[in-house]
Amino acid sequence: MLRLLLLLAIIAFIVWWFQYIFNPKRKLESALEKKRTFFLDDRNNVRRNFLLTYKGVLFEGEKYLGNTEDKFTVTKISIWSRQPERLHGLTRNDFFEIAEIIAESYPDAEIEWKTPIKEFLHDE
Repeated sequence: MLRLLLLLAIIAFIVWWFQYIFNPKRKLESALEKKRTFFLDDRNNVRRNFLLTYKGVLFEGEKYLGNTEDKFTVTKISIWSRQPERLHGLTRNDFFEIAEIIAESYPDAEIEWKTPIKEFLHDE
C-alpha cells in the first residue's frame, strides 16, 4: 500500500512538473523578465487577446474579425502597452519590428496603436 502511494505521488509530481515547464504563461513571464520576444496567442479564438513581450515591455492586442475578398479573418488589431512606464528607450524601429512580428501571424490585419504609442509614431 505504501509503495502504491509513493508511486502515485511520484506520478503526480511528474505531471505537475511537465505542466509547469510547458505553461505558456510561465514562458511569457520568463521572456518578460529576460527582455526577450515572446508571442502568446490562441489563434483559434478571435475573442481572446494576445500578449507579446518585447525588450521587457508587455503588449496586449485585441483582434477584430472581418472579411477579405475570399475569407473571414482578423482584419484589425488594436495594440497597447500594459506597462507604459517601461516604454522608455524604445524607438520607432522597435514598434515597426513589433508590427512585423504580428503581421507574420495576421498578414491581413491593419495594426492600430493606442495612446501613448500612437502619438509617438505620428509625431514627425
